Amino acid sequence: MIGYVTIGTNDLKRSSAFWETLITEIGGNRMMETDSFIAWIGPNGSTGMGLNKPFDGKPATVGNGVMVAFELESPDHVDKMYTRAIELGASCEGPSGPRSDGFYAGYFRDLDGNKCNFYYMNMG
Repeated sequence: MIGYVTIGTNDLKRSSAFWETLITEIGGNRMMETDSFIAWIGPNGSTGMGLNKPFDGKPATVGNGVMVAFELESPDHVDKMYTRAIELGASCEGPSGPRSDGFYAGYFRDLDGNKCNFYYMNMG
């Protein structure tokens, strides 16, 4: 349903190094880059993510209530990627673990304060 998501940054070089590491570790690839924008596509051409300096030239700010969630294939993978994000400088918004029946997630804020999570859902 969602084609891609973009998040803002005030330091494209620093933030892209953070995201490049995480996205490539979950099977994504960089697909586009300009001096103010970088985009990655998910595994097998799935939903992508963009990182950009705001077009209007104003500072990037965090959206209150906005979160980007990355679906992974197991709770162990969630643990691994959540830990990796923290190692790369993210801040904890809720350590990885079960949240409800069949839903397992780890929440973090990236280097610019954008709220994100890695999650696994097993509804079967």
